[in-house]
Amino acid sequence: MTETRIEKDTMGEIAVPSERYWGAQTQRSLKYFQAGAGRDTMHRELIKAFGILKKAAAMANVELKLLDKEKGDLIIQVADEVISGKLDDHFPLVHWQTGSGTQTNMNVNEVISNRAIEISGGVMGSKNPIHPNDDVNKAQSSNDTFPTAMHIAAVEVLAGLVEALQDLKKNLDDKAIAHANVIKIGRTHLMDAVPVTLGQEFAGYAAQVRQGAARVRDTLERVGQVPLGGTAVGTGLNTHPEFAERVRRLLVEQTGLPVGAPADPFEAQAARDALVEASGALKTVAVSLTKIANDLRLLGSGPRAGLAEIMLPELQKGSSIMPGKVNPVIPEVVTQVSAQVIGNDTAITVGGMQGHLELNVFVPMMARNLLESIHLLAAASRLLAEKCVDGIEANREQAERYAELTLSAATALNPYIGYDKAAEIVKTAAATGRSLREVAREAGVDEATLDKALDYRAMTKPHQA
Repeated sequence: MTETRIEKDTMGEIAVPSERYWGAQTQRSLKYFQAGAGRDTMHRELIKAFGILKKAAAMANVELKLLDKEKGDLIIQVADEVISGKLDDHFPLVHWQTGSGTQTNMNVNEVISNRAIEISGGVMGSKNPIHPNDDVNKAQSSNDTFPTAMHIAAVEVLAGLVEALQDLKKNLDDKAIAHANVIKIGRTHLMDAVPVTLGQEFAGYAAQVRQGAARVRDTLERVGQVPLGGTAVGTGLNTHPEFAERVRRLLVEQTGLPVGAPADPFEAQAARDALVEASGALKTVAVSLTKIANDLRLLGSGPRAGLAEIMLPELQKGSSIMPGKVNPVIPEVVTQVSAQVIGNDTAITVGGMQGHLELNVFVPMMARNLLESIHLLAAASRLLAEKCVDGIEANREQAERYAELTLSAATALNPYIGYDKAAEIVKTAAATGRSLREVAREAGVDEATLDKALDYRAMTKPHQA
């Protein structure tokens, strides 16, 4: 049987496992908030961000002579353990809790308090010499600390996503260069169109990813605006006038992240528009990745009865019953991830709407979904780059054969013979199975015109000499 100690809070006494650093409020949360228990605990990045925040707050309070240096040093020492991950087992709470994140803020306060008490040789649960509220939470409120930690965590992982997208863009650029001279048929409405090059298609994908990375990067400044210092409602009650600015400075020094002052303290406390904006950028990236992944699946379909214009890397068996079948597993993963990100964005959008008066009470859910979306997109981008795009090979013979077969190449005859006559040539060629060149020649188009108009390579770059 697990040994326990008795912890007290304003609601009375409660038994807490002796080996755990959390206290009464955390234990009550474990008792009452069971949705997602065992699998949906707070993201590691959020707990790390809380450690960074509590360290900076303690440093600022010591600088302002509002906290004894001895106490501040203890809090800072334990906050460093939180940041390093040493105390991860002591943060058991799930995202599905009170909408302000009070339980998690107090979980952090209690863990730092009890671990500091242990280091100093005191009795855990005694709140002496470090009190979770009076010392660890000094000049703070859950209403400003949880969203501040959330924003710090989001900025950090968003920067990682930008790097992953840049890597994917480079892989796509490499394929664009490698396949710049592979002529293939273009398709609109999934029907034959005029020729393009495989390189042009990959360059288009690279541009989508490049723009997606820029969209994400553009959100960093606003996500980096933190509400710390607003305490309960945005007024900054119980804080020193310099507290918030000092903490922000220390956060920048500790992390190198673009942490800044809010546009307005009441906007920062009551609304989570920056998170909604960031999620919108993630949704756009998910849409782009879906388009790219689906194109790769189509271009690689077959291998005998599909388009088969490219060959995707073969990673694993594709069927438990059909021998030799190989599926486009990486594009399938990417499209599933994208669907989840789009779903997360819908929930974040709804959460952003719940800023009632001076506080948004959907922050834990928004934190969960946003951080999950960032992680999923970063992982999917790296997977797509390394396990799919990097190994793609062109089926040049197949691609160029389709290009030669397309009747839409007759579009290039329009400037010479007009749309109507070109359409008649297409109809005849389609009905008889003969080539455009043969039917056009029979219709009176001279050989020099045909050579110039039906140059498939020139069609892909009409504005180049």
